[in-house]
Amino acid sequence: MNLLLLGATGRVGSGVLQKALNDGHQVHVLARHPEKLGAVHENLKIHAGDVTVEADLRRAMEDCEAVISALGTDGGSVLSDSMPLVIREMTNRGMKRLITIGTAGILESRTEAGLLRYQSNESRRKLTRAAEEHHRAYMAMKQSALQWTIVCPTYLPDGPATGIYRVEKGFLPVDGNQISTGDTADFTYKQLASTEFLQSRVGICY
Repeated sequence: MNLLLLGATGRVGSGVLQKALNDGHQVHVLARHPEKLGAVHENLKIHAGDVTVEADLRRAMEDCEAVISALGTDGGSVLSDSMPLVIREMTNRGMKRLITIGTAGILESRTEAGLLRYQSNESRRKLTRAAEEHHRAYMAMKQSALQWTIVCPTYLPDGPATGIYRVEKGFLPVDGNQISTGDTADFTYKQLASTEFLQSRVGICY
């Protein structure tokens, strides 16, 4: 498969990149700072550019069949600015599969019906800017016709993939409090071959 990976220089994105290359996929990467990749592989095509620039995104998406985005919020609006561009370009090309990394804050609250976790007393975070940014990206996907999945980890320390974790559609599994970057990358990558969580947010934790 020809795959566009966004956020490949990040903690989760780098794990997804390695798994995709190991499985023989042709991976296109769009990165503002490609020198941070530190990877050379015959199946890796690196595009220097900005995901919020439509021409850069169009060039990187050429010949791709699916998109995985591990973009973070980076203190700004890159995530919500880029998502409509990604959706529009995928739609124009007839592409369907979009997998992204979100946050547990945009999952449904168990304690206050009708609210997301970051909007409710279930969240311990005082600052909601990052969750609001992920919420805007989620709403853009929800309004699209794409086959999207948002993987929503809770506290995300660095760590290897164990392959042992819990997931739940729409909610964070009960008493979940962390998940490693490695296992988040593992589950995210596996969604390429899965249709279980189409048009869904998925909570993941130990």
